[in-house]
Amino acid sequence: MKLVRFGQPGAERPGILASDGTLRDLSGLVPDIGGAVLSDQGLAMLRALDPLVLPQVPEGARLGPPVAGVGKFICIGLNYADHAAESGMEVPPEPVIFMKATSAICGPDDPVLIPPGSEKTDWEVELAFVIGKRARHVPEERAMEHVAGYMIANDVSERSFQIEHAGQWTKGKSYDHFGPVGPWLVTRDAVADPQDLAMRCTVSGQVMQQGSTRTMVYGVGFLVSYLSRFMTLEPGDIVSTGTPPGVGMGMKPPRYLRAGDVLELEVEGLGRQRQEVVADPLG
Repeated sequence: MKLVRFGQPGAERPGILASDGTLRDLSGLVPDIGGAVLSDQGLAMLRALDPLVLPQVPEGARLGPPVAGVGKFICIGLNYADHAAESGMEVPPEPVIFMKATSAICGPDDPVLIPPGSEKTDWEVELAFVIGKRARHVPEERAMEHVAGYMIANDVSERSFQIEHAGQWTKGKSYDHFGPVGPWLVTRDAVADPQDLAMRCTVSGQVMQQGSTRTMVYGVGFLVSYLSRFMTLEPGDIVSTGTPPGVGMGMKPPRYLRAGDVLELEVEGLGRQRQEVVADPLG
């Protein structure tokens, strides 16, 4: 099952992808894609519907983030050994955790903004998962029960803000529009193995990243269990699991985003994102 949210920013409505490829409006049945709707019971109710009897979403409608009411946007750093190597860093003995501000979240095809003064804005295609059931000190063998589904995330990063300024990574990860997610939330039952998904990112038509979640150091189940030791995970929380090699920072010489670039990101079975890169007009 593929769930979406459509409409203008801040006024998105819940929807579902029907078998004929059309988007259908769920707003008469659920308030949004979040909270109790993400539970096994809520998703089972939606799964029992026939989407083809629901109102069709107008063609060309903007897709927003497929999850509403995100409380935490948690990211895992250096979770691919080959990406750690290109970054000049070692694979950590435990997951590196940092937070991305929820104000960075945007739709899958919304523009990526280059902050004023930025010269090192970078891309990162990632597999993200969404929590569907509250998780607190969860054993790894029960961890997947707490996952509602999966989606693509672009962990856009300003490397100077992230690395060259004092302090934590969060400041280089949280600018507005640095968190495109979607297009869909693909429910857990529709993804046979989250640790075997091809990933790809192109910049202005050039393939930059081409990898697989097979090479993740710490998998989804482990991350749910691990994170739940340090914080309670609530329905709607997003966890973005790291990126394979091919980011701009790792190239020789480095290649960063410029206004006019176009990003296209794919994760097998989870759809595609397309973002135009623009200079923030507020700058």
